[in-house]
Amino acid sequence: MSFARLVTINEFSLKLAKNKKKRQNLRGSASEPLPGTFGPRSPATVENPTPRRLDSITTHTTMDQPSPTHPPVIFLMGPTASGKSRLAMELATRLPCEIVNADSVQIYRGMTIGAAKPTTEERHQIPHHLLDVTGPDTPWSADRYREAAWELIPHLHARGVIPLFVGGSGLYLRAVEQGLAATPPIDTTLLDQIRTEANQSGWPEVHRMLAEVDPESAQRITLNDSQRILRALSVWRATGIPLSRWQREQPPPPPWPILKLALLPPRTLLYPRIEARFDQMLDRGLLDEARTLLKQGCDRTLPAMKAVGYRQLFEYLDGKHTLAEAIHLAKQESRRYAKRQETWLKREKRLILLTQEPFIEEALAHISLFLEVACPKKPDAGAHPTP
Repeated sequence: MSFARLVTINEFSLKLAKNKKKRQNLRGSASEPLPGTFGPRSPATVENPTPRRLDSITTHTTMDQPSPTHPPVIFLMGPTASGKSRLAMELATRLPCEIVNADSVQIYRGMTIGAAKPTTEERHQIPHHLLDVTGPDTPWSADRYREAAWELIPHLHARGVIPLFVGGSGLYLRAVEQGLAATPPIDTTLLDQIRTEANQSGWPEVHRMLAEVDPESAQRITLNDSQRILRALSVWRATGIPLSRWQREQPPPPPWPILKLALLPPRTLLYPRIEARFDQMLDRGLLDEARTLLKQGCDRTLPAMKAVGYRQLFEYLDGKHTLAEAIHLAKQESRRYAKRQETWLKREKRLILLTQEPFIEEALAHISLFLEVACPKKPDAGAHPTP
């Protein structure tokens, strides 16, 4: 993939200052939105909280030697229902940020309520990117997400905007931060062939086939992880090269300094939020949204159709569960998903956990220090050093 030219840090700082001034006086942006982008730029002023000690902030760049020579990127991570979206909206109204979706389900059109997408009003208030990019019948991978994100970031930087990535899909964010191996597109006929074999023999048997040709991948993939088995075996059959070998040939990581913030509420607070949010989704029409998706006739083994919450309601509509059972299973699986997200976050390096609710001031303090390092002020043209 060809990369747009990255502006230098001084160019970005100048654009950043112009962006701030413009936002104090104008509503909206004249720039043409990119695909998957929603909403005009709203005016806001930048709050500059009292800085903390410099060693309380972790600046990160994936280059060999950290260097503030490229515009910055911010990640806001956390498990489902942890409050990421609300905090992101607060940050984006007080900083020159635009929100970039990092949720693997929000990529898909038609999955609005169950994916907890931002409202129409929120999209008009703050531009959102990489939402509703494709239909549920067209799977997206972490590598495709990386390509889209790496292409988007320079466009935002060129307008003096800091990309604020928000979501709980850890692999997507890791792909943006570190790069990810590009694997070839797979013909749907081959995928359908493997699915047919799985329907006849079961996924454990297909896993055994994978172990014969790509033991390294098979060792990492569980016997019933149909999505990953399908991907790994299809890559081998299409190219004759194991997926594990493709993954070792990943591109170099990007040069942007990245600040990684995370919300990680205790489970005693998080789990009731998860259950209450699912009830709210049902009240807003989630069951009707699930019916509409089923009418599209998408393959039920596609990643979008296996999303938590939707899958359990599909099973209710199939007659496998009562509605009460489906709701119970959806909440249970949502809690398990949040637990997996927590495990992922605890393994992340250079991650700053926000601990002081309502989090906005703490987040702004970290960002302020980060920008001092990542966006140093350009010296005045006529300035002379003091003797």
